[in-house]
Amino acid sequence: MSDEFKILRSLTTPAKIQRFLDDQIRYNLEPGGDTCHSPRTVLRKGVAHCMEGAMLAAVALRRLGHPPLLVDLEAVRDSDHVLAVYRNNGYWGAVAKSDYSGLRSREPVYRTIRELVMSYFEHYFNPAGEKTLRAYSRPVNLRQFDRYSWMTSDEDVWIVPNYLCDLRHTPVVSKTMLRRVAPMDKRLYAAGRLGGLAH
Repeated sequence: MSDEFKILRSLTTPAKIQRFLDDQIRYNLEPGGDTCHSPRTVLRKGVAHCMEGAMLAAVALRRLGHPPLLVDLEAVRDSDHVLAVYRNNGYWGAVAKSDYSGLRSREPVYRTIRELVMSYFEHYFNPAGEKTLRAYSRPVNLRQFDRYSWMTSDEDVWIVPNYLCDLRHTPVVSKTMLRRVAPMDKRLYAAGRLGGLAH
């Protein structure tokens, strides 16, 4: 564990956590999302998808004094996305692992979780160019899973994503709004896919 603690000790700000996820952790392309590695396993393997990256970010934020909070973003015809969220001076920010450039971190400038979530709407799209974000969960404190060793387990920790999926999610757009949503702009689509494969 000493090497893992050394890495975590170096992640002294949310920005450093995000850079570590972007630069040091490869995107996990395991077929069908068939893993849910603990943060300790992610550090050992150097690979994570969005759920695994969010849990690692939550551990790193916890070391900085923030509660380990996750928010699930629910999509249609697309994968869900998970954020590790935190507050600074009462404003919400996020850290996230994604292969889509627009689905990563947000500065702590958002007054509410809804405001934070809505900042992802224009950047959340599938390969067909549809904007796919539809709903979000309340922040979930991962402390409740400490007894399951979610941070250090050698086994996959499916209890966390299963819990997130079962939560009630709040819609972000109405059916009337959706009828007016345009497809992705080609330039924004290209920018969002820069250097990426999947999220």
